[in-house]
Amino acid sequence: MSAPELIRIVSRDSPMALAQVARVRAELAAHHPATVTEVVPVRTTGDKWMGDLSQVEGKGAFTKEVDAALLAGEADLAVHCVKDIPADRPLPAGTTFAAFLERDDIRDALVHPGGLTLDELPDGTRVGTSSGRRVAQLASSHPHLNCVPFRGNANRRLAKLAEGEADALLLAVAGLHRIGRPDVISEVLGPETICPPIGAGVLALQCREEDTATIDAVSVLNHPGTYRETTAERMFLHVLQGHCNSPIAGYATAHRNGDLSLRACVFTPDGKTVLNAHEWAGPLDPATLGTSVAVTLLRQGARELIDSIAH
Repeated sequence: MSAPELIRIVSRDSPMALAQVARVRAELAAHHPATVTEVVPVRTTGDKWMGDLSQVEGKGAFTKEVDAALLAGEADLAVHCVKDIPADRPLPAGTTFAAFLERDDIRDALVHPGGLTLDELPDGTRVGTSSGRRVAQLASSHPHLNCVPFRGNANRRLAKLAEGEADALLLAVAGLHRIGRPDVISEVLGPETICPPIGAGVLALQCREEDTATIDAVSVLNHPGTYRETTAERMFLHVLQGHCNSPIAGYATAHRNGDLSLRACVFTPDGKTVLNAHEWAGPLDPATLGTSVAVTLLRQGARELIDSIAH
């Protein structure tokens, strides 16, 4: 089947989201040079609301308007960060994932105007982040630091840091590279220091199920290793039924020998309780691995921990 003459791509309208769309357009052009792509930017509830996400549908606040444009036929392809797509409920009826692009860096970065590392930050340093995952892990490992709520896209957070609303920031390494600001990184924090969110560094391409022409055209961008990792991670989160305020972290790794591993953690918001699991699978279905790791954490009390957190 030949590729469509035109593919309309819907995405959030933030600078980072548009940079992600630019990557998709470039990769599509390399495979289908005759196909024209157009961008349909939308402003999502999550981009407009600067309060607690749990008050506006949690993570779905970053995808609802994008999904609506896709389902209404205003666009043919949606580009999402996987970490923003809720896993406690299915994709909107009538849509499907067509591809997961090759994964970018999964790590977090510390941004400090003076170039200090995390271990060098003095007592009382205000670290800007609204991520429960980051707050819980800093509370556990660096309890002398004070996390302050920080919402907005990466550019806006950097501006707020410059305005003195915090002393340091935690941001995704991949995101800073996407907006062309790796220069602000003071320290890259490995997963052993700050475990990443589910779906970190992965872009998902979503289509309407009946649009087989677009699905076939964009499926060439799917990266097999990233597909396996993301499938395991999202099944893990689905089984746990984690919500936007749940301090849940984890990442899967597709190894060269065909093995797949998944490390995951669930925290209390104060970081005083940490549940850990790390399992390996060979040729097993990635979803089976995700389920197994979730069950291991449920046996440790993850259900009670998650349900005790307001959302």
